[in-house]
Amino acid sequence: MKYSTANTADSSAKIVMDADDGDTEDEISLDLILVQIGQFGKFQIIVFLLICLPMMFNAIFSVTYVFTASSVVHRCNIPHCDDADSGYHEPWTSFSIPMKGSNLEQCKRYVSVSNPNTTTTTSLMHREADNFEESFPCSAGNFNQNKVESCPTDNLVFRDKETTISNDFKIFCSDEWKLSLVGTLNNIGQFIGIPIGGVISDRYGRRTALAVGGFAAAIFGTIRSFATSYPFFMAFEFLDSVAASPLYSVCFILGIELVGPNRRVLACGLVTIFYAVGEMFLALAAKYLQNWRILLRVLYAPAYGLFLYFWILPESVRWLLSQRREEEAKNVLKRAATVNNRKISDGALDKLIFENREKLKNSAESKFPIKLAFTTLFWRIANCSFCWIVNVLVYFGLSLNAVLLDGDKYNNFIYIALVEIPGFLLPLVIMDRYGRRYSMFGTMLISGLCCLATIFLPHEAALGQLILFLIGKLSITCSFQVLYFFTSEIFPTNLRNSLLSFCSMVGRFGSMLAPQTPLLANYYDGAPALLFATTAIVSACLSLLFPETTNLVLPATMEDAEHIGKAKEKEVNAQNTHL
Repeated sequence: MKYSTANTADSSAKIVMDADDGDTEDEISLDLILVQIGQFGKFQIIVFLLICLPMMFNAIFSVTYVFTASSVVHRCNIPHCDDADSGYHEPWTSFSIPMKGSNLEQCKRYVSVSNPNTTTTTSLMHREADNFEESFPCSAGNFNQNKVESCPTDNLVFRDKETTISNDFKIFCSDEWKLSLVGTLNNIGQFIGIPIGGVISDRYGRRTALAVGGFAAAIFGTIRSFATSYPFFMAFEFLDSVAASPLYSVCFILGIELVGPNRRVLACGLVTIFYAVGEMFLALAAKYLQNWRILLRVLYAPAYGLFLYFWILPESVRWLLSQRREEEAKNVLKRAATVNNRKISDGALDKLIFENREKLKNSAESKFPIKLAFTTLFWRIANCSFCWIVNVLVYFGLSLNAVLLDGDKYNNFIYIALVEIPGFLLPLVIMDRYGRRYSMFGTMLISGLCCLATIFLPHEAALGQLILFLIGKLSITCSFQVLYFFTSEIFPTNLRNSLLSFCSMVGRFGSMLAPQTPLLANYYDGAPALLFATTAIVSACLSLLFPETTNLVLPATMEDAEHIGKAKEKEVNAQNTHL
């Protein structure tokens, strides 16, 4: 009785197996084995659920500083008027504190022209609203609204009960640069941590990178919640970022290597949705906990469980084969076939191992040929790195414009995350239909055009700006997703995570630059949007230089990576010639 499969990633590759003797005809690849045992069966779903958890943690750990190091809304204390029970909004704030936009100025007040010691706290507590203006000296006439002064920061009045490092470590007004520095340091940690995690993943395994990175981040995050000073907090913010930053790329690589060729887009699209879910969970937790120490302890405690992945998460079969750990690879495939209620013959597995040995033997390269990669694939790596910088710059740059969305910061953060979900799902529809290159070209172009269009809209057209903002954010999120696929598919197995991590690391320059782009508005209001639009459109055009990888077998060696897509391009050109 014969079993055959066709129309896999490589349409010319076929496998014909005898269920009894395991005889094979033609070349057999891991993708063909995955088709036989189930491209996205029960086994893959279980592993998929396991890698969704660290994906959520990566989202949470990467942006906790948005809430732990945020500025708390406050105003100056008015000695003439405020007492121990005063709130943020009081009748006297209208004439004692200047406005900044629609809010009270946080660090300045009008100069008083009276003696603050003439009024007691007791008399202030018994004032009636009807005769408030006549009460001395807390009345409009006792404040010179033509002069403002900075107020001391040791007795501010806060609007909310929220506790961040701002009011915990007394970081206000002229010192608030220390709060924005937390985000910068976090991105520097990612810049350093992502390539380190990539090397660990490629040299010691995907499972090891997840377990070690997640567990270390949990330790650093918990210790940070006990910080007694700003330098203490910053040190462990940096260490946490270094440890947690590789989780996203490792989860994505596992998703790519886990399933058959026809299910890669679906699997990885679903995995990355959990990044947005993690962001929403973070915002909800921050909204109801309102204390940065408690928030960190609640969010980081579950991550200790990632250490168990050493025993419960199967290692990537592709990585095991690239490291010549053949028996382990065979055992994983057998277990997958059993869980998926499929059969796979020992002959097919032996044939896979034999051909894998031959491919590695004939590849004439080491297990970790990183120097050769930067020589052979230099322009591909350079183009990919530039695409990463632009995607990260536009993605985070648009996120900084969340003020276009009304409501409190927690809800705004949730809205931004919700916009990302269709951006993660859209590649499921367009990537296989239009290909990787044209999908990334189109989505980056749309995002750039949306940014460009906002320059020509008047400031009062808030709804139009909001719509363009959402379309631009959705498009760049989709482009980001496609870029992850591209980066994962154009490099060989033994360097896949390292080169993905390198490009992602270079992309951190974009996230470091994004918080500084509002400064460009001091010279021209539309300068930030013009920067986003220009870089996105240029990068969109350069993306057309990548090889097309849709429905192709993942390259196992440097030679495979160098020639990927060329045969398909020749075939398309030949068809066009005949037409």
